[in-house]
Amino acid sequence: AASTAESQPSEDPQTSRFTWTIASFTRLNGKKHYSDVFVVGGYKWRVLIFPKGNNVEHLSMYLDVADSANLPYGWSRSAQFSLSVVNQIDQKYTTRKDTQHQFSARESDWGFTSFMPLSELYDPSRGYLVNDTIVVEAEVAVRKMVDYWTYDSKKETGYVGLKNQGATCYMNSLLQTLYHIPYFRKVWFMHCNVLGIIVFCTSRLTEVFSQAVYHMPTTENDMPSGSIPLALQSLFYKLQYSDNSVATKELTKSFGWDTYDSFMQHDVQELNRVLCEKLEDKMKGTVVEGTIEQLFEGHHINYIECINVDYKSNRKESFYDLQLDVKGCRDVYASFDKYVEVERLEGDNKYHAENHGLQDAKKGVLFLDFPPVLQLQLKRFEYDYMRDTMVKINDRYEFPLQLDLDRDDGKYLAPDADRSIRNLYTLH
Repeated sequence: AASTAESQPSEDPQTSRFTWTIASFTRLNGKKHYSDVFVVGGYKWRVLIFPKGNNVEHLSMYLDVADSANLPYGWSRSAQFSLSVVNQIDQKYTTRKDTQHQFSARESDWGFTSFMPLSELYDPSRGYLVNDTIVVEAEVAVRKMVDYWTYDSKKETGYVGLKNQGATCYMNSLLQTLYHIPYFRKVWFMHCNVLGIIVFCTSRLTEVFSQAVYHMPTTENDMPSGSIPLALQSLFYKLQYSDNSVATKELTKSFGWDTYDSFMQHDVQELNRVLCEKLEDKMKGTVVEGTIEQLFEGHHINYIECINVDYKSNRKESFYDLQLDVKGCRDVYASFDKYVEVERLEGDNKYHAENHGLQDAKKGVLFLDFPPVLQLQLKRFEYDYMRDTMVKINDRYEFPLQLDLDRDDGKYLAPDADRSIRNLYTLH
């Protein structure tokens, strides 16, 4: 087998693109193969591939530090990189994946064990393997090293972080999201999900209570570890005024968690729902009662409309978040199109209409109103019946900085929706 490699430095010496053309690919011997060495940012790199997969039915591909064994003790380097298998028939179908990593002696290679299915790679009609040759590309950007022992986050950014208790990164992401939206720092809590996208409409946020967090009832005898309202107030205060990273133990203790719980990965959406319910309960009888609903509650109509007879059934429902499909959808708008897609009820699946018997019908969902703060949860996981496990969907998915839900003459809106309200959201 023969291979050729070409390095293409960019104007930035810390960034470079490397192309590796591998001939006689199907006749490669051995489990793994390395590319030639290329230099980026003064460091030596190479691409590592497993043509038959690294114990999986996928091509496995990694970026590797070529001289890791010869580097001094304690070395590390940070890189953001992409790996691609070029589609030689139509480049728009090139398979590309991006990630970043802090390389070290213990983790000198990083990448994708399941880069792409072998069935796709080895199918000549797909365009990845042409004349028994594949083309691999690596684009590497070496980042400036940060001395975290002397780094002053408050001085450099104006913000501090949250300490991880063991497996509370999902909660920290949630809390930081809440904190970094000034409206919600004042309104106390926002509905969100680290697996999703949070968007908000500033023109309507001003209509809600702006000081709910500080109007929550607490007493001088309360302890943060025993009071969710006080623990959250204390946490937000420290994030704003502390010079060092902030601990979350008082907040998790107020949840009733022990050390074991802090080392268990919890579902962020479930945590969010439970927390919102507790906050709503604490707000009852205060000047901020109803704040959660005002911020996050929207409404849609589930409808069924018969085609051949005059019969229609509507059911109004509220929502605090929307679960959007990722698989088969290139962007947020495609997901919304799928959400309101009309389903035909016919054949063995006819609808039983009152006084009309079984009828052909149309079934769907349209929106009556969207909340000032709209949470979109991306369905990145689905159940694999063959493997009896949940698998992640790593498909590329795009979302704009602004989301216009009035587009195409309000196709997502129900006939009874108030069209004087502008449903234009900014991504957060």
